[in-house]
Amino acid sequence: MDNSFEKNDMLKEFYIPTYIFMPESSVEQVSHIPSCPVIVFINTRSGGQLGSNLLVTYRKLLNHAQVFDLLDETPDKVLHKLYSNVERLKLDGDILASEIHRRLRLIVAGGDGTAGWLLGVVSDLKLAHPPPVATVPLGTGNNLPYSFGWVCTLEVANQNNFVPA
Repeated sequence: MDNSFEKNDMLKEFYIPTYIFMPESSVEQVSHIPSCPVIVFINTRSGGQLGSNLLVTYRKLLNHAQVFDLLDETPDKVLHKLYSNVERLKLDGDILASEIHRRLRLIVAGGDGTAGWLLGVVSDLKLAHPPPVATVPLGTGNNLPYSFGWVCTLEVANQNNFVPA
């Protein structure tokens, strides 16, 4: 089996065509609707060189238009432009735009501040069905799970109950 075919077959499930992002571009006829279209936001200043390397990797794997360096473009402007264009395309009967809107996922790579920024932007959009957001932690002080209370802690005194004498 051709390994590159399998890879491309898998990656097409995340792919969003350029015209979805740019109102000035012409609509492309696409035969495949991705099951999990993603937009990626990367803080290239996070994690030493990791953010920059991640940007290059995501842009090789996905459409360049769906991967954003947060030093160049802010998520509020990107998402406002995207949702405005998607709504226009949906009104024109574009089925792909409608499905991308319904299935969209966001990935944010950076520290807690970057993740909080994107979560705040998504909240401010007041969408009926906001997209799920996945975080790729970069940096050293990532405590987002603690901030949301997702991590349980054990008191030292209670640890004796779990450790046999």
